[in-house]
Amino acid sequence: MIEFQNVTIAFEDDVVLKDVSFRITRGETKIIVGASGSGKSTILKLILGLIRPDSGHIIIDDQDITRMTEAELVQVRQRIGMVFQEGALFDSLSVRENVGYRLYEEAKLTEDEIEIAVQRLLGFVGLEDVIDKMPSELSGGMKRRVGIARALVGTPKVVLYDEPTAGLDPITKKTIVELMIKLRDLEGVTTVFVTHDLPAAAIMANEYAAIDDSGAVRFVRGDGGMCLANVHFVMLHDGSACFQGSYQELLASKVPYIRTFVGDTSVCL
Repeated sequence: MIEFQNVTIAFEDDVVLKDVSFRITRGETKIIVGASGSGKSTILKLILGLIRPDSGHIIIDDQDITRMTEAELVQVRQRIGMVFQEGALFDSLSVRENVGYRLYEEAKLTEDEIEIAVQRLLGFVGLEDVIDKMPSELSGGMKRRVGIARALVGTPKVVLYDEPTAGLDPITKKTIVELMIKLRDLEGVTTVFVTHDLPAAAIMANEYAAIDDSGAVRFVRGDGGMCLANVHFVMLHDGSACFQGSYQELLASKVPYIRTFVGDTSVCL
């Protein structure tokens, strides 16, 4: 689905990523962790083609986007949803207009069809009742959930998350992560989750969504604390991928930098 092949990028004399390679298969969750300034958000910008690597290749859906024209990149971006750290909503637009922004711009659907689509997306994130509110009337967690609804316009098969749980209280954080899990497990969405929030990453690695006999969604923790097979981590340090593997392998690593980053693993389990 996504592949980085020996990607290097620098801004002036600052090497942000150095010879980074990894693969993300369809339906997989790749959690990218590391300290501030380690290049996590740069990876998302590269996937979207907003910046280009100095060397190496980026493959999305069997297409090398590294040297694509802007017009070609627009077509790629339409298949990818992006959730920003603060929701990145337009302050002057209502929730309805924010979620439906792309649909209004494309002008391919009628007003009624856009209304149905917006209501369905807000229903998915549990916010149907805020459709007429302005962003200033929403809590931080609500803004993130509206941002997720907006990212789902066009039914993307890849969703990128840039620190979506940052600054949220534990209950709201869990709500956001469970939405991400629901998208992954019930909609088959390939996920790229950039974060320094190990507890949130642990939930992604250990819980899955299922439909019970009544048709309701429930979240289940893996038996015995076992990690899910379709969740993998990449840890960045000094521009390089110093670790790639499962959550259990991350916790078991003896690399000093990883031990410092992981810290007290009890908060993650």
